[in-house]
Amino acid sequence: MEEVSPLSPPNPQSPVPSPQYPVPSPQCPIPKTQLLLYLIPIIGFFPSLWTLYRGQGSREQLAISRLSVALALTWLLGYLLLTTGAATSDYFPLRLFILNSFLTSGYFLVSVWLILRLMQGKSGRLPGFSNLAERVLGKYLS
Repeated sequence: MEEVSPLSPPNPQSPVPSPQYPVPSPQCPIPKTQLLLYLIPIIGFFPSLWTLYRGQGSREQLAISRLSVALALTWLLGYLLLTTGAATSDYFPLRLFILNSFLTSGYFLVSVWLILRLMQGKSGRLPGFSNLAERVLGKYLS
């Protein structure tokens, strides 16, 4: 019988894989770094949109991608409306700019909070907002 050292590559005829070279399984979870990338404010919008456009990925990937795209589009729409209102208003442009900064800060804080939750192994869902993202973006993307 042949002795196998722990540092040698696995024997292709061997039915049991060695611990250093595990056989990848289809049930392997998605790397957290990929999910975290989707939740990076503004930047994560683009890989999320690409994942939804292709329609390929796990259920968790698609859910996080929909949430990321919905958050980014909501923030962008609010940002544009508040900036336009502040630029055209004669009465309270400063108040609209302050509200705009609160909206932007909220978007960044929610994204960081979701990233921290994913790093802790918890769910990356927002009550209500995730359901809205599933209903609205589920029709058009994926």
